[in-house]
Amino acid sequence: QVQLVESGGGLVQAGGSLRLSCAASGRTGTSNAMGWFRQAPGKEREFVAAISWSGRATYYGDSVKGRFTISRDNAKNTVFLQMNSLKPEDTAAYYCAIRLSTNSATSIYVSEYDYNYWGQGTQVTVSS
Repeated sequence: QVQLVESGGGLVQAGGSLRLSCAASGRTGTSNAMGWFRQAPGKEREFVAAISWSGRATYYGDSVKGRFTISRDNAKNTVFLQMNSLKPEDTAAYYCAIRLSTNSATSIYVSEYDYNYWGQGTQVTVSS
């Protein structure tokens, strides 16, 4: 089993920043890929960012490109999402996800169906 616990969400004014963390525990293996998704009320889950197990490859959704940065600390089994220049439309529940097996050190995954386990989510609210 694998557990993912997100933290760092909260209320912030437009233009502000937040840093989300996702700590993984359990049988995570050593070559997992991780990602962040978000879901606003009444909307479908949206891909935000993904990172390979080596950390050398990253990919972002168009709506966050240039504002968000994904990173990971493999020694701590933790992935981060630095969110800058936040906008009201970034308001959503943010979820991290993990895929246990990957093809290479630079493999990344953008579909929610590629992931094996999910965290419980952390709420981000951006006021205008």
